[in-house]
Amino acid sequence: MSTTVIRGARLYGDGDPVDVLVADGIIAEIGHLAVPGDAEVIDAGGQVLLPGFVDLHTHLREPGREDAETVETGSAAAALGGYTAVFAMANTDPVADNALVVEHVWRRGREIGLVDVHPVGAVTVGLRGERLAEMGTMAKSVAGVRIFSDDGHCVADPLVMRRALEYSTALGTVIAQHAEEPRLTAGAQAHEGERASRLGYAGWPASAEESIVARDCVLARHAGARLHVCHVSTTGTVDVLSWAKGLGIDVSAEVTPHHLLLTDERLETYDPVNKVNPPLRSEPDVDRLRQALADGVLDCVATDHAPHAAQDKDCEWQAARPGMLGLQTALSIVVETMVRTGLLDWRGVARVMSERPAEIAGLPDQGRPLAVGEPANVVLVDPDAEWTVRGAELASIAANTPYEGMRLPAVVSATLLRGRITSREGKIV
Repeated sequence: MSTTVIRGARLYGDGDPVDVLVADGIIAEIGHLAVPGDAEVIDAGGQVLLPGFVDLHTHLREPGREDAETVETGSAAAALGGYTAVFAMANTDPVADNALVVEHVWRRGREIGLVDVHPVGAVTVGLRGERLAEMGTMAKSVAGVRIFSDDGHCVADPLVMRRALEYSTALGTVIAQHAEEPRLTAGAQAHEGERASRLGYAGWPASAEESIVARDCVLARHAGARLHVCHVSTTGTVDVLSWAKGLGIDVSAEVTPHHLLLTDERLETYDPVNKVNPPLRSEPDVDRLRQALADGVLDCVATDHAPHAAQDKDCEWQAARPGMLGLQTALSIVVETMVRTGLLDWRGVARVMSERPAEIAGLPDQGRPLAVGEPANVVLVDPDAEWTVRGAELASIAANTPYEGMRLPAVVSATLLRGRITSREGKIV
């Protein structure tokens, strides 16, 4: 295996620059090192070295919608964004509700080799919310499914959700809930409030999310299960999670980059690129989400990377599919909203983008400390660089980014997966 020296990196952005020798897939030495003659050298120049990022919530669209994304293009976007592991959601076609489909996704990820692709299994057959999927078979397959979710749909029936939580306890897995009471969101198009009313959008109440989160925390408590809440978007949900964690309920939660930055002010443009599920919320919600992430009430950042073909976004708002690209912009948005505001330092970034998501998913070789003997799943970040987002230049097949033309901070200089360089200076290696 190749040897690489990362020269002059600041670990977690702290202290004086050091050299990091990577050999045989692990961090072999840290210090001021002589460079082996056969080593590839990455001149960090004082840039920040972090553990590789882990995304618990990615849509890779394969199988079924390869016109929007594939495991290959999504893996490239992930590597360029500093990720070394991603979890691919189950709302594919066919649905990943059986071992055959999850093994296909897992094998494609292994063949491509840019990032560890972990398939998420569906909770219910066909995402219909009626009958449990083959959770045990998927967990015991070669894909080793660790997380189950009907994301895109809520497991709305409390009896089905209770059974899923109980079964997941026996399997040692996690249920990730898309929290949305469907009877409260029928026909909803945007965050319920003054702006939606004035612009003619059907309102999407915060209570649709909060009521499901509260219910599921109670169910998880009685089942002794691990619950993960997807894409938290409201102040009330933060309050529920704080209450549940105070009771010792085993619940974790994620927030997306777009819910940390964007607000329902974007509705004024009527541009469907801003349509997402859950919807963009109010400025007070955004402020509370940022503080909750800093405080640990929200555990991690997950992209909810949702590529769509042009015809599914370039249409009227009501007909447009919800979702946004996120893998290549996530770090920059976290830096903009959390680091530049003083809410997180670089160790905090490592916590919410790498360490905590790896812990939630049970990945023993991801989110590890930057120390000798640890797996060399790392990302090098230039904290002083800036870049302009152009959807057409991103690695995804789709181009539906809400950040088009924005100037964002922080650039991923290199990503290493088990010591092998997967991306460098904005290009796939």
